[in-house]
Amino acid sequence: MLALLLLFTTGLAAQKKPTPKPVLVKPDTTVIITDTTRHFEERVMQNLKQLSERKTIMGKLLNSLLEFDPKDEVLNLDAELIEREYERHNYKVVRNIRIVTQDAFGYSIQDTTLVPDNWLEKTGNIFHAKSKRNLVRNKLLFQKNKVLEPLALVESERLLRQTDYILDARIIVDERTTTDDSLDVIVITKDVFSLGGSGSFSPSSGSGRVTVRELNFLGLGHQPEITYRFNQEKPRPWEFAGRYSIENIGRSYITADVAYINQNYYKEKSAFLHRDFYATNTRYAGAAGISQVDERILLPPTSADTVPQFGNLGYTRRDAWLGRAFKFKTYNLGYEPRGRMIIGLRVVDTKYNTTPTANFQSNQLYLGSIGYSVRKYYKDRYLFGFGRTEDIPAGSIVSITTGYEDGTVKDRRYLGASIAYARYSANFGYLYGNASYGSFIRDDAWEQGMLQVQSLYFTRLYENGNWKLRHYVQGRATFGLNRNPEELLTINNNEGLRGFNSAMLRGSKRFTVNYEANLYTPFSFLGFKLATLAFADVAWLSAGNKANPFNSKPYTGYGLGFRFRNEYLSFSTIQILFSFYPRLPANEDISSFKVYEVSRPYYDFTDFRFERPGVAEFR
Repeated sequence: MLALLLLFTTGLAAQKKPTPKPVLVKPDTTVIITDTTRHFEERVMQNLKQLSERKTIMGKLLNSLLEFDPKDEVLNLDAELIEREYERHNYKVVRNIRIVTQDAFGYSIQDTTLVPDNWLEKTGNIFHAKSKRNLVRNKLLFQKNKVLEPLALVESERLLRQTDYILDARIIVDERTTTDDSLDVIVITKDVFSLGGSGSFSPSSGSGRVTVRELNFLGLGHQPEITYRFNQEKPRPWEFAGRYSIENIGRSYITADVAYINQNYYKEKSAFLHRDFYATNTRYAGAAGISQVDERILLPPTSADTVPQFGNLGYTRRDAWLGRAFKFKTYNLGYEPRGRMIIGLRVVDTKYNTTPTANFQSNQLYLGSIGYSVRKYYKDRYLFGFGRTEDIPAGSIVSITTGYEDGTVKDRRYLGASIAYARYSANFGYLYGNASYGSFIRDDAWEQGMLQVQSLYFTRLYENGNWKLRHYVQGRATFGLNRNPEELLTINNNEGLRGFNSAMLRGSKRFTVNYEANLYTPFSFLGFKLATLAFADVAWLSAGNKANPFNSKPYTGYGLGFRFRNEYLSFSTIQILFSFYPRLPANEDISSFKVYEVSRPYYDFTDFRFERPGVAEFR
């Protein structure tokens, strides 16, 4: 597959195809652009399409595997979510809001005349509860008979699209009925098939796992999830985890989360109410809740250890915070500045009932933060999805956090700061970087400190007919400064080398570099699209607070894989990876080769919304 990626990239470079300029059209206009260039791959796909139309076994097989005419493909999608797209409608009165909700299968946001045309799509919609109109209405930042504020339309569309149970959304101003002082708005949303789950089974041990989730129960936005494990190893054969979430209660944007987890080495009971800075013009955010946790944690290793050592930790935590955003005045009528000054206060009360070492103390932590955030969003495709519209956060944020810990054994101060920046363009790609530092201070000594630096870059989307390619590069550095002995880093899975898992390999400083190439193919079966990937991971890890991680030889991982996803279903992306690790820990029995399945994405965006004040997380 590496040869295929190289051939694909070389072909793109040889074409030197000029980048087309954006086409500006009315919001309710669908643009279809035909590329007259005849590439070799296009001729191959055309021949395959002709074969698929024949009434032969091979024709039927090709017709079921290949997707020649995607229904929801929008060509020349304008990448930027332009702030001034609807500025001529700012401060007009909204007369009517027409909401059109679509089932998961057979419908299209771009062409509302399309309907399910086969029994499979019709049957799937029977078992799906379509989102209620009031559920969609509660997401909107504008109301009937109220003045339309700047950013309300584009921000509402983004919020709908980022909802778990909505695949895509489009908000249109009805230009036919618009007047100088009022307008009508049409909101179109398309659901995903919200009922989903996953599972696994090992024939050798008879153990397995079953997970069932519903992202939009009865179309009301409730999200229950249950996971059950059976025939597990000692000390107990079963494990259970249940979660229930109610999103956006009323129009308050307050979400309620309840969780009960009963596993062998981790137990949790928690309940929280929280409201984020969900939009750029949100003024208030906060949360309040309580959690009770009992878990087993790794203890510091010694040179004589051949197996990992564990200790029990149990605590009850009460947590509450409140944030307020302030926008700056503007004298440009109709223009909403994106910059916000934000202040947040937080109180955390932690009571330990079981501790493995003396480094855990019950305490009350008081934190305060002040920050400045600039947020904007762009639209693109084939980033983490397989063709759906995705919102790319860009902007900058800087914050300073200070606080005081009132402990049962010792008192100390806290000081932290962070800065992040990201830019995006259709030709350049996406570049993100952040740096943060935080440490407790006691008797003029700095302890439990952490310095973290992270960067992420992905290229623009290279297209060659129906084939699409994108490259990803990520760098991360985490340095612990005077950390407690039991606070250790790993390079397992998402923390360093994907698929790697070592219980003994731990340290206090870590540096990782990850590379990935994603090739999106035109192959599709029953709505599941296929992408192939190649990756290379490198990680340096050091032991001790003063050791340099680059003084030791790095650990590496290389591999190939396949990725499947059906955008109309709530199932996570299915990834099957084949990996190889040239260097392994000397005191562990770990295979150099591994084949494994994973659903969690390795890369993700970091939004520029202000989060609750907190202590820098060391993991």
